[in-house]
Amino acid sequence: MGKRVILYLFLLFSLSLQAQSEKKALSTNDSTRIDSTTVTQPSPFKRAIKKFMNFSDFDTLYISPNRYNYALMATHFSNFEYYSVTSEQPQPQKLSFSPNPHNKIGLYFGWRWIFLGWSVDVDDIYRKTNRKNRGTEFDLSLYSSKLGVDIFYRRTGNNYKIHKIKGFSEDIPSNYSEDFSGIKVDIKGLNLYYIFNNRKFSYPAAFSQSTNQRRNAGTFIAGFSISKHHLDFDYTELPDFLQQTMNPGMKVKDIKYTNANISFGYAYNWVFARNCLACLSLTPAIAYKASDVDAKTHEGKAWYGKFNLDFLLRAGVVYNNGKYFVGTSFVGKNYNYHRNNFSVDNGFGTLQIYAGFNFNLRKEYRKKK
Repeated sequence: MGKRVILYLFLLFSLSLQAQSEKKALSTNDSTRIDSTTVTQPSPFKRAIKKFMNFSDFDTLYISPNRYNYALMATHFSNFEYYSVTSEQPQPQKLSFSPNPHNKIGLYFGWRWIFLGWSVDVDDIYRKTNRKNRGTEFDLSLYSSKLGVDIFYRRTGNNYKIHKIKGFSEDIPSNYSEDFSGIKVDIKGLNLYYIFNNRKFSYPAAFSQSTNQRRNAGTFIAGFSISKHHLDFDYTELPDFLQQTMNPGMKVKDIKYTNANISFGYAYNWVFARNCLACLSLTPAIAYKASDVDAKTHEGKAWYGKFNLDFLLRAGVVYNNGKYFVGTSFVGKNYNYHRNNFSVDNGFGTLQIYAGFNFNLRKEYRKKK
């Protein structure tokens, strides 16, 4: 009897110890699990932001990083621009204007993907230019693996030329051209865009030389843009024979509108030889125009008439062996504005030719002694 009691007590004691050990193990696992979720693992939102902001997350089979800290680059810029004013009634007419190309040369110092420098107008070197005819141009493009930003401001001078006429007198020769000081333009805006296939496609390889594209790759691009436009069109400065026959709808002196668009396009990087890259990108945009002109003229307009199609084009060819680079690139923008019996088409672009070299190897690429 006593042995049985002792045996029962031993079994109860053993089960109690086992239960306590299991309870302790469960509590330890639970605390470890809680600690791992609350302490070591960030929230899904923070993880998504961290992944989104990681601009070095790319496939090294397609993209190789820049091994240097700094760069020095000499460059030449040419700026192009045109404006077309059109009216359809009582007869189709079109007047096109453009200034002479604007050229600058400069020297730039780069750190990673940022270039800062100094440039001078070529016209100031060879001849003195009337300050009244000068314009102001500012274009800043920042390229990263995932995101891109364009900031631009343009204020033109009055050095335009009439270079195309349609719908006027047949006696006007096809090569008719004449100076026209009746256009003044002010444009400022911002473009933001996202690159979807950012692990294999590199915009910086084509436009900022901060990476190297090793294999062909393409990507879809989506973005948003907003810009403000002010066109002062003094038609009384036109030759008399044009004023006498131009449509009444073209006689609009002051045009102000805000352009907001959503864009979606495609870009492709073609590695056509070792260290040689060609890039082409076209991004159409559905744009909404809010204008002050309609409010002044009290002309009715259907809601769908405020939507137009704009375009953004990027193209570049570059040779980059990691140390030295040389290439050319073009960025062009097109805007359209339409109202009753009057429309304006505006396009401007920048052609760049550059050459430079990288220096000062980063620590991770230096040979260890």
